[in-house]
Amino acid sequence: MQRKSPKELAKILAYVLGRRPDEFGLVPDRSGYVKIKDLLKALGEEREFRYVRRSHLEEVRLTLAKPPIEIEDHLIRARNRSDLPIPEAADDLPKLLYTCIRRKAYPYVTVKGVMKSEGDVILSSDRDMARRIGKRIDQSPVTLTVQVQKSLQKRVRYFSGGGELYTAAFIPAGCFTGPPLPKEKPDLTPPPDMIPAAPKRPGSYTIAIQGDGTIDSSSGTNRSQQAPPWKKKRKRSKAKHEKPPWRR
Repeated sequence: MQRKSPKELAKILAYVLGRRPDEFGLVPDRSGYVKIKDLLKALGEEREFRYVRRSHLEEVRLTLAKPPIEIEDHLIRARNRSDLPIPEAADDLPKLLYTCIRRKAYPYVTVKGVMKSEGDVILSSDRDMARRIGKRIDQSPVTLTVQVQKSLQKRVRYFSGGGELYTAAFIPAGCFTGPPLPKEKPDLTPPPDMIPAAPKRPGSYTIAIQGDGTIDSSSGTNRSQQAPPWKKKRKRSKAKHEKPPWRR
């Protein structure tokens, strides 16, 4: 894989960040910034740009006389943003939109709805693009189909994200469908009649509980209450010295 020179990479970044971020599944914020980690993931989906790391972005910024990018902490944007789509309220919406979530979050989302801790929910009218974006957060994301009309009735507002992308602050539960929920894990606790009895130890016995809650006295004898062997012998020896009935 041949790496691009800083000048060549700069042209690519100017296009991705300043003209068509939607082609790469990116939606800049109102200041034109995207997260560097999101940009690197998007570039990594293209074979010829998989090598790009933050160090290469810094190289473009530091070595070119007029770099086309600006970096601030973990954010990056194009210097020239005149061609970026304006994030305005979307009117002509498709009937269905798609978004992806983490598989582990699916049971929670079906009850609480779709939201993000940072930024807006990104949706696409193209299922494949939604899947592409979803794989950046989960190797096997869950794809949700959003019923736009139903969500509009619950006062969801959509904004254009450029091309086939849209954003929304929140998608309420009941406004989308997805695959069946995973089955609950089986209860691995064995029933009482399958629990093995504890091994008996010297000086212990097992108490059997009847169905009416009473104790079965025939279940065993407490060895700790039995007379010791020497007492038993004394009792037998005493029995030998007793007078026979005919001498009494």
